[in-house]
Amino acid sequence: MGFPELAQRVASCLRDVPKFWDGKAAIAEMRAGGSRQWRQMEWTGFYFQFLCEKHLSSIMTMPGPQYGNVHFDGFLEIPWDFKAHAINTSSHEVIVNDSRAIADAIAQHGSVGLIMALGQVEYNDEMRSFQEWHSQLKGEMSAYENERIRRGAWSRLRKVTFELRQISFVRITDETLVKTGSFQQDFRNADGSPRNAKVLLDLEKLDEELVLFVEF
Repeated sequence: MGFPELAQRVASCLRDVPKFWDGKAAIAEMRAGGSRQWRQMEWTGFYFQFLCEKHLSSIMTMPGPQYGNVHFDGFLEIPWDFKAHAINTSSHEVIVNDSRAIADAIAQHGSVGLIMALGQVEYNDEMRSFQEWHSQLKGEMSAYENERIRRGAWSRLRKVTFELRQISFVRITDETLVKTGSFQQDFRNADGSPRNAKVLLDLEKLDEELVLFVEF
């Protein structure tokens, strides 16, 4: 089955996903549903992954194949990843997955599929009430937050709601990798070991890669 047919098959299973995502309700749903990611600050991406796991479990193996230490989110003839991205932002770049893992997956399967939820987001108020609510729900401060405080870094505003506008299906091949950037190149892990670069996809440069999109 070619990529357009695969994308159509997946899209038919995602037509009933909710259009409006409330952060508190989404986090509560993930927590009740057994997801280990409900504590994460960037809940929109993990909630979309949660929805994909719920709606695509009948046709897709999840999680997908592993390359090195990296798992893809799902597998249906090719490896797939699920991402959510805010459209009301100045950045049109999406951090995808480990560059080496994507290259190895393409070498084995010919391409990698990206299912991307695009939507309008609302951010936390200046009193950071959503952040406070989430922190109280978690009951303890994350290692990431402790490290941010130690460094004296500014706390980013959290996404409070997400209004789904479009789900896009992107085919990533070797030709795609040639024109993508990289993220966290030359970064290191906490133990000092080098961190693999991730593919940085510029949505404005997508052409033949954008095979299908479904509007909501």
